[in-house]
Formats: sequence, C-alpha cells, structure tokens
Amino acid sequence: MDGEQPGAPEPQEPGDGYPRRREVRGREAGPAAEERRSPWRKRVVIALVAVLVVGGALAAVATWRLSSNITRVDVSEALGTDRPTRAPQATEAVNLLLIGSDNRTGKGNTSYGTVAEDPGVHSDTNLLVHLSADRTWAMVVSIPRDSMTKAPPECSPTAPKNQWVTRQWNHNFKIGGTGCLIRTLEGDTGVFVDHYAVVDFNGFKQMVEALGGVEVCTTEPIDDANSTLKLSAGTHKLSGEQALAYVRTRKSLGDGSDLGRIKRQQAFLSSVAQEATSSRLLFQPTRLYSFLDAATKSLTTDPRFGLGTMKDLAESVRGIGLDNVEFLTVPTEPFPADTNRVQWQDSADAVWEAIREDRRIGERPKASPGPSASDAPLTVSPADISVEVVNGAGTTGLAGQAAEMLRVQGFTVTGTDNRYGADRGTLVEYSAGQEEAARTVAAAFPRSRLEKAAGLGRTIRVTMGPGARNVVEVPNRTGSAPLPKPSVTAAAPTPSASPSIDSRTAAQDICKTS
Repeated sequence: MDGEQPGAPEPQEPGDGYPRRREVRGREAGPAAEERRSPWRKRVVIALVAVLVVGGALAAVATWRLSSNITRVDVSEALGTDRPTRAPQATEAVNLLLIGSDNRTGKGNTSYGTVAEDPGVHSDTNLLVHLSADRTWAMVVSIPRDSMTKAPPECSPTAPKNQWVTRQWNHNFKIGGTGCLIRTLEGDTGVFVDHYAVVDFNGFKQMVEALGGVEVCTTEPIDDANSTLKLSAGTHKLSGEQALAYVRTRKSLGDGSDLGRIKRQQAFLSSVAQEATSSRLLFQPTRLYSFLDAATKSLTTDPRFGLGTMKDLAESVRGIGLDNVEFLTVPTEPFPADTNRVQWQDSADAVWEAIREDRRIGERPKASPGPSASDAPLTVSPADISVEVVNGAGTTGLAGQAAEMLRVQGFTVTGTDNRYGADRGTLVEYSAGQEEAARTVAAAFPRSRLEKAAGLGRTIRVTMGPGARNVVEVPNRTGSAPLPKPSVTAAAPTPSASPSIDSRTAAQDICKTS
C-alpha cells in the first residue's frame, strides 16, 4: 500500500478482543435444594452456558480475524530523534494521520491504470485528526496534496532543518513512505503524530459498500471522462465504486483544483459520519462486523494502532457529537515558482498552534495555573534554583522588577532579557530532570504555563508575555524581607482576530460544500 514491507507479525494487544476468563460464583446449596430444581431449569442453564461459550468463541474468532486483516509497519526509524514535544495540557490528546494512497496494485486496485507522467504511490488524501484531551471535540485538517513545503532531503531521518529542501507534499510518501510523510509533517508543524493509518482504493470502496452506500449532493452535473462518473445535479446515494470516483473527480468540476476536491471530500466524510450514526451502525453487530472487516482488509497502521487501541479511542469519543467534529483545510496560496502548486499561508500557523495547545481555532490559549496550596508540597528550595527572566510583554522594567522579587525569596537570577512577540501570560520552561525546580518557580507566577525545553541545563527560564501577573511569594521561600511593591504591570494582551479559515462540521448539510 505505501511501498513499505510489513515486519514480523506483532503480538496481539491487550484488549484486542481476546475474552478474559471470568469467575462466576453462585450460592452454595445442599443436596435437598439441588433435588428441588426442576429439569427445565437445568436445561435453560445448560443452554445459556452453551450460548455464552459459543458466543464468546465466535467473538474471539471475529476479533482475531479483524486483527489479522491489518498490515502493521513500524516506521519509527524514519522519524528521527528530534520529534516534537507535547504541551502539558495536550498530553492526553491524540493526533492521527490518515492517508489515502493511490496505490494501483493489489486486489481491487489494478483497474485504475497508471500515471505515466508521475508513476509511483502517492498520498493523495492527507487528513490530520486531532482528538481533544477531554474528548469533547475533534478537528480534521486536510493537507492539500500539491502543497510545496520543506522536507528532509532523500527523506533522511537525521538531516537538520536548515538542510531541508522544498518538495511537493504527496511526493514525500512516494519517496519514503509513511515515515517520510510523518517526519515532514512533524518538522513543519511541531505537531506530534501518535498513530497513522493508510487505506487504498479498494479499502475505501469496500467500506462504503459495508455502509450500504453513502449519500452525496452535487450542485452541478458531473460527467467525468477519467473516472466515468456521471451524476445529475442533486442528491444521490453512491455505491463504493461511484463513491471512489466522486472523491477522486477533480478536473471536470469547478476550477479543477485539488482544493475544490478537498471540499467535496470533507462533505463526503460528513455524510459518512451521518450515515454511520443515523443507521445506528455501532449497535448492529452484523453490519458493524462487515464494516470493520472491510475497513481492516486494506489498512496499514503502526504496530501500536491495533484493534484494542482503536476500540479504546472509539469508546472515548462516543459522546462527542457530529456538531463538535470540525473539518478544515490548511490555508494556502499559489506557489510563486509554479502556480499549479500551493504553499501554506502564514495563517496556517494558527492551525498547528491550536493543535499543539489542544484548543479550537480562535480559542484563547489555555493557562495552566501554577502550584497552589492544594498541590503537593514544593520539594526544591528557591536557594537551589537559577532563573532567567525574559520580558516578552513590551513593558519597560518588567523583567528587572520580577528578578528582584525572586531574589528576595532566595532565587538566583542569572540574567534578564527582552523578547518580542511572546505569547500571552507567563511561560516557565525547564529541561529534563528539573521538573520539581520548575514547579517552585511556577508557584511564584500565578497562572503560569510549564513546558519542557532543551538546552537550558539547570536554569529555569521565565518568559512574561502580555497579561502576565506579577511575582507572588512561594510557600518555601528563604529569608523574611518583604517583596518589593511592584511599580509596573505587564501590558494587557491585544485582542487578536481569529484567522479566516473555512471549516464545516460533520453535522452540516451535505449539500453545503464550503
């Protein structure tokens, strides 16, 4: 599917459907009570036990078959060692990269011919799915296949960022498979990818068939010579083959761009979600098994993304609701060197930042309150901590004032600095092994955010941005001199307009494509 060879079969994960032994204890009864039991009751008990045993065996067999359908490929060696770190508030969030490949080999894929001018297997559909840490919302970001972005040369897992080259997005998959695609995504966005899944043409068709077809809406007639799809304007329920043609059709509709096709794909995915929920697919075992069987037969995932993990994720997002699933596309503009290609706009940074910080687009950054009286006691004395204070608020004298208020409490201040464009609030950064020291520093800065960073050694760096609060006393301070009275306060953050990013929810009318 993606040109990579699967490794040895992975051991089954706990929770992959293998039935656990369960002890059933009943009340003990004497011989007299046993004799009083009627024969029919014995037969009912025997029949019930038989049904449970057979049902459990069938469930185990079904789960084993579904699990064995999946091809697992470990791409960790291609990802390098400089992968992004997570913001503290995003620790429980999950990022999935879903890839639709144009693989034209294998069962069900050979009838689509080849592309002479650009042979090979590409990632023509790229969806980054973010599941919020509290599982109350999800964001699905489409990355245009023709995006021109920086990428590691020859998909090297060790090449530093200053050596990366500009390359078309779907060629990363062609050159280095899923590993190269993930490394490029992580390097360009700072978003950590937890799992991936690749599906080919045949797998897509079979999933649609298992749903009993999917409804689409087109505002103009479609007569596409490449896919042979013909539809009148209006609403249609498409079979698997028709659905594949619909999501692949590009040149015969609108301006013929991939961006227009992405909007149709997002509307299609909304329709899939609506079909799966309205038909109560999850509560119909036979239909659900057919869908999962079809979905897993043409699926390639990382070794850790097995049925157990999928089941856990599915259960955790069950209550999200379609109106809290948002589809959007990376904001783009024409690529100057080739206007048939696109490049990401500056506003794309707002998308990646929101995912990194586990918040919706336009939502204010979440402040992580520093340790309070209800938290565990601080274990590192200010006398043992070195702090650097950075003024990122643009308020003259702010860093010097904070530094003096820290010194009075026993902290060693190694220096102060200025930085423009800092995020609002206070950021406390620390290197590995300095977590407890960082907690003590954070206690001095109300509503500060803690974040791990590299290269700081034993120094804790504090960046005070717009809206940062002044220093307060920490419970384990040294000395008794009162804190100096503050004479300046960080400037208030200026309201920032949300970037103009088109989006739709999974609950939206399928006839609305933008």
